[in-house]
Amino acid sequence: MIIAKPFLRTTALAAAVFCLAATSSAFAKNWRGWNIHAPGYANTVALEDFAKAVGGKTNGELTLKVYNNAVLGDQPDAIEQTRNGALDFGNFNLGPMGPVVPITNVLSLPFVFSSEEQMHHVMDGKIGKEFADAIEKKGLVVLSWFDSGARSMFNDKHPIKAPADVKGLKIRVMDNQLYVDMIDAMGGNATPMPMGSIYQSLTTGVLDGAENNYPSYTEFNLYQVAKYYSTTDHLIIPECLCIAKKSWDALDPKTQGIVRQAALDAQAEQRELWAKASDKAKQDAVKGGAKINEIKDLTPFQDAMKPVYAKFYKKYPDLQKVVEKIRAVK
Repeated sequence: MIIAKPFLRTTALAAAVFCLAATSSAFAKNWRGWNIHAPGYANTVALEDFAKAVGGKTNGELTLKVYNNAVLGDQPDAIEQTRNGALDFGNFNLGPMGPVVPITNVLSLPFVFSSEEQMHHVMDGKIGKEFADAIEKKGLVVLSWFDSGARSMFNDKHPIKAPADVKGLKIRVMDNQLYVDMIDAMGGNATPMPMGSIYQSLTTGVLDGAENNYPSYTEFNLYQVAKYYSTTDHLIIPECLCIAKKSWDALDPKTQGIVRQAALDAQAEQRELWAKASDKAKQDAVKGGAKINEIKDLTPFQDAMKPVYAKFYKKYPDLQKVVEKIRAVK
């Protein structure tokens, strides 16, 4: 049978176009990202802008979707899912990272940082690189560090002016033994539970209070059921924008560069938005009836943490040097 040459050329062209399209679609990737916060929150805005930047600068070859409000699971579960490659990226607080990456427990020690600014200097420098390297060995690539403010205590009983005021209070903490030890050291009863369960637990008496920053205090309407907010500023915990190592390693160097720069841009944006949001959240809490107790001298609270540090150093003697290096940064 004789086949006309124009038909052969047309068929070959169609086949080439099909192969090109198939090759292009094979390289296109769709990433899913975890986020605990609601739309409009500083972290959410920065994450979504990160996703848009990556999609735009890769011409859609890598598209990212952020799933807000922890719809893909609680934070410890999401960390595991990302480590295993079931999720591709997420914004994680380093508090729940401790059971997976022991060195990150240093960042959860009460009063290890002197201020949010000092925390930025630490995490943006050589010490932050040490933490990032340790986290990467567990399957997560840290691309940038987000702010999460200073965490303080709030409850529905009374202002906390001294460590003794915590005695007997049932306080929600994140799932990390260090936070349990911290509350125990002041005579309180620590209760680890997901963030989304706090409001109901406060209304039913399962909890007397919790500890967190101003934006979370207002985002979850906790000022409505725990009006006494006392500025203990006991924890200043960094957060990471982390990529699953499996997903990261699948990218070519050029795309990795695009993703990394977008993450650094998101870091700058998040920190700026965070500072503004924290000030506004404090004002909103006061308007909503919260009673802010400004603690001028934190020395008694810092002294109460000495048993926590002693226990920590006994378990992790090598990490005392890391604490000393952090405190040496100005």
